[in-house]
Amino acid sequence: MSETRKIAAILVADVVGYSRLAGADEDRTLSRLRGLRSDLIDPAIAAHHGRIVKRTGDGSLIEFRSVVDAVRLAIEVQNGLIERNAGLPPERRIEFRVGIHLGDVVEESDGDLMGDGVNIAARLEGICEPGAICLSEDAYRQVKGRLDLAVSDLGPKELKNIAEPIRVYSLQVGVPAQAKPAGPVTPAAPTPQNRRFGLAAAIAALIVIAGGAWWFLSANRPASIATKAPAEAARLSIVVLPFANLSGDPGQDYLVDALTDELTTSLARIRDSFVIARNTAMTFKGKPVDAKAIGKDLGVRYVLEGSVQPSGNQMRVNAQLIDAESGAHLWAEQFDTLRADLLQTQDAIVTHLANAMNLQLIQAEGARVKRTPAANRDAEDLALQCAAGAWKAGFVGKEADAAYALCEQALAIDPNNVRALQALGVKFYMRAPVGASVDRKGDLERADELESKALALDPDWTWPHDVKGGILRLQARYQEAVAEHERALALDPSNEDAAASVGMDYTMLGRFDKSLEYFDQAIVESPHDPSLAYWYGGKAWANFGLKNYDQAIDLARQAIAIKPNYNQFSHVFLVAALALAGHEAEAREALQRYLALPSTGPRKTIAAWKAYWSAQGGDPPRVEANERALDGLRKAGMPEE
Repeated sequence: MSETRKIAAILVADVVGYSRLAGADEDRTLSRLRGLRSDLIDPAIAAHHGRIVKRTGDGSLIEFRSVVDAVRLAIEVQNGLIERNAGLPPERRIEFRVGIHLGDVVEESDGDLMGDGVNIAARLEGICEPGAICLSEDAYRQVKGRLDLAVSDLGPKELKNIAEPIRVYSLQVGVPAQAKPAGPVTPAAPTPQNRRFGLAAAIAALIVIAGGAWWFLSANRPASIATKAPAEAARLSIVVLPFANLSGDPGQDYLVDALTDELTTSLARIRDSFVIARNTAMTFKGKPVDAKAIGKDLGVRYVLEGSVQPSGNQMRVNAQLIDAESGAHLWAEQFDTLRADLLQTQDAIVTHLANAMNLQLIQAEGARVKRTPAANRDAEDLALQCAAGAWKAGFVGKEADAAYALCEQALAIDPNNVRALQALGVKFYMRAPVGASVDRKGDLERADELESKALALDPDWTWPHDVKGGILRLQARYQEAVAEHERALALDPSNEDAAASVGMDYTMLGRFDKSLEYFDQAIVESPHDPSLAYWYGGKAWANFGLKNYDQAIDLARQAIAIKPNYNQFSHVFLVAALALAGHEAEAREALQRYLALPSTGPRKTIAAWKAYWSAQGGDPPRVEANERALDGLRKAGMPEE
């Protein structure tokens, strides 16, 4: 039986004293319980995006994509029960106990869930007071500071058949949180949520999406969950800020940025760590470091910053770890290394960081990147310049081609330079998705050849797997693409591009619920990413596939606000979702804006979109979603031919 592991929010609930209630009046109890399920519980589960894994007589096991959704559901149900029990004698009241945990679960081929994540949630439910909600520490961390209800810290609890004590928090529904004593009022700095809602005119700038992941978690919350700062950062959460280049020569930035990349990858491999992705970290390059502000913005506990100062063939690396909550410097170290060995210095830095953050050293050892040193250091230096130049130029165009020429020089010196092979493969791969390829099939084959050679030389490097997955998706080999992108993500959990790519792969397969998990992961890891518009667009597409038209409309509008002129898929799904949701006048207006886009190209008719989607194939759920999209476009007035 096939199975997959994942992180999920698990809710377990059952009726308090069900045997007593059924013994007193079984028919009436069953009738009331069925009514509660049909009128209150099941609609609330659907509204909060839950999945009923199983029902066990008087109980339920429900999976959620986020703890926030699970808590919202629990609060809504418990409040509903308070209303329905009003006026009833205690012996006739139906009350629930609820346990919620965020953890690792095993999903079997039939959709059933097993593992400690489920067991802990069930044990939490068992120790819960009637009418209350018990959360594990891992779950509580996700909603701490967002609750307007009284919370009791029950301390560490020994749970049956659970090896380690679990800290438990009890949420008392119907009891408001105690107000904090009033004190001097100072103007509050704008929170990510304030920026998200208050600066609509500035959303077109990518960096304004700081905290967009937290907006996802808090948007449209009911009154019972307050709009406050992001939840407490995870213990091993960190951002590696771009190291400063003290050489005075901007041309040396590529080497410093490469060290930053290696550190990010190494730290992301430490078990249970959460590391902000490179693209978001790079938005802080050259800016003053305000560790407290960065910590709040990104939801991390630690900030690693540093500098690199060259002197002839020597390089001096300074690194320091800052507590983002207090601003205190926890650790600082200086490393002297040969220029050619700079990237190997990351091993020493990660080991010192492991000690500073109280990690077991064996975990840090497992996090190291064991890449074989380059055979020719001149070739490696050229390859580093090539990769940095192509990234800066956006991978396509004349500037990017000039950078790729450095990769060709590197391969002339060392035909087996892995970094040059990988970067040059991107040159041919990127031509296809942007429509710049004269020979699409040939370019993809050349890209595949280069990435495959890189993987043969270094099978444990994330980026060749990531690009190869993209090639497979463009070849409509979606299951194979998922495997490659998931391999890339396993090798570097901070690779937000791989996470979003898995999301897109599942969208192409029609696994829309699954795709949302990965788009959300990418957004959380890189909330300032240049690709944010496409990730929101991917979520809009997935929600359209799930017939969540209101969510699809909101997400498409967010994507369009970031990139209004070059995001045709978001425009198309906005038009279709508006039309199918009954907003036909708005759909017609949105269609006219889409048709006027400079990037629309030939896809201006139903026939053109039908041909485009037919060529991509896909499983039946995606084909059905495409047909619905065509119906929506027709309703909005898109011409057939």
